[in-house]
Amino acid sequence: MSEVRIVAESRTEFGKGAARRARREGKVPGVVYGHGAEPQHVNLPGHELMLALKTPNVLIALEVDGKTELVLPKAVQREAIRGFLRHVDLLQVKRGEKVTVEIPVHVEGDLAPGAFLVENVLSTLPVEAEATHLPESVTVSVEGLAAGDSIAAKDVVLPKGTTLAVDEDAVVVQILAAQAEEPAGEGAEAEGAEA
Repeated sequence: MSEVRIVAESRTEFGKGAARRARREGKVPGVVYGHGAEPQHVNLPGHELMLALKTPNVLIALEVDGKTELVLPKAVQREAIRGFLRHVDLLQVKRGEKVTVEIPVHVEGDLAPGAFLVENVLSTLPVEAEATHLPESVTVSVEGLAAGDSIAAKDVVLPKGTTLAVDEDAVVVQILAAQAEEPAGEGAEAEGAEA
């Protein structure tokens, strides 16, 4: 996984007014925490942060006041309607350190013949991996599966150095039988016959 370099500035003003001013200037208020250090309040460039967050569990080399530290986004707040970034919490990490993150699960493959539905029980899978080698996603194949089949977390092939951070028997994907819909006219005819 590549690192994204972002230069941020220390934030000394707090409260709604200061946050609004920062957002008007195209910046996103944030907090860096971890490793027992005091939380550090920062303003990050909004556009650069938005681009970085398009990659799940992106590793950010954050430069603040001339010092660079590695951070992972842990909580991102967005506006409900427009989706603009409002605030971000960043977790400080070190090279070689194991961290727990959730990675997206992608489903691929064709089901067995017949009408079936694929239910993503877990759309993300909690895993533990080294902070600088986090997988972006995992792919689960449903090729040839039929109704009643499921794929457990232990069946998901994980990249080298990555371990599950969830019960291995947890269902990730299950295949359901599609329910047949009753044609619109049949129900009305049956009701008329009863009358």
